[in-house]
Amino acid sequence: MTRAVLVALAVALLLAAPALASEQSPTLAELEGEVTCPTCKTTLELSDSPIAERMREFISERIAAGDTKTQIKDALVDQFGEAVLNAPPKSGFNLIAWVLPLAGLVAAAGVVGALAWRWTRGTGRAAPGDPPGEPSGRLDPELERRLDEELARFDG
Repeated sequence: MTRAVLVALAVALLLAAPALASEQSPTLAELEGEVTCPTCKTTLELSDSPIAERMREFISERIAAGDTKTQIKDALVDQFGEAVLNAPPKSGFNLIAWVLPLAGLVAAAGVVGALAWRWTRGTGRAAPGDPPGEPSGRLDPELERRLDEELARFDG
């Protein structure tokens, strides 16, 4: 048990290091994919508008000055508003955009699981005297008679 916890902790630390490095020293290419041009509403990497060029220059200057990714994004949001971000912030009302899809997936999995459980419970009709919820092992008398006739014809 302790060994599994140590392995999980080591993996978490290995995955956290690149994310922290990205935050401390972002690249222009990385931020171009996370910021939207306010003029053409596409990412900076796809835009060639004059405002996109000025935003790239601003980002390059801020990177050279040693700003973190969060500081650069905050400066762009102050100037252009939250619409400049490709992904909504993970706080306040915008948190719904992050939580709602996950809640939908969990709800869908629950519905599929409930339906699968229901379908595997059987669909046979219960005859009088059968316990409730249990499929009946008996056939309708008319079907039973027809089955006996067909089997007799097959054997004969």
